Amino acid sequence: MSEYPLIETARDRLRTPTGKKLDEIAVDAVLAGEVTIEDLRITPEALAMQAEIAEEALRPQLAENLRRAAELVAVPEEKILEIYTALRPGRATRERLLELAGELETRYRARRCAALLREAAQG
Repeated sequence: MSEYPLIETARDRLRTPTGKKLDEIAVDAVLAGEVTIEDLRITPEALAMQAEIAEEALRPQLAENLRRAAELVAVPEEKILEIYTALRPGRATRERLLELAGELETRYRARRCAALLREAAQG
């Protein structure tokens, strides 16, 4: 866990989704309109770094969850809610889960998340 916590050990490598450095995120910048809500979202890169730390800490399931989260950063919130609802018991057919998996994989390149949906479709 040599890089934990990232905010202290990898600050120079962390960026916002719009490319700002973390040091550019300040109250004055918010008040001036230079920082938006988009700047406060996590990036796939930061999640991947967290996954590496989880692997080092012998937490493979957490690492996999963080990698799936990294894939979902590009997926619109409405689609994530649709998938969440579909995964609830009795809410979607096997075919619908497979359809959603295909969409995740082809449209958003979220192959880990697609694999999870395919696993759920198998029952």
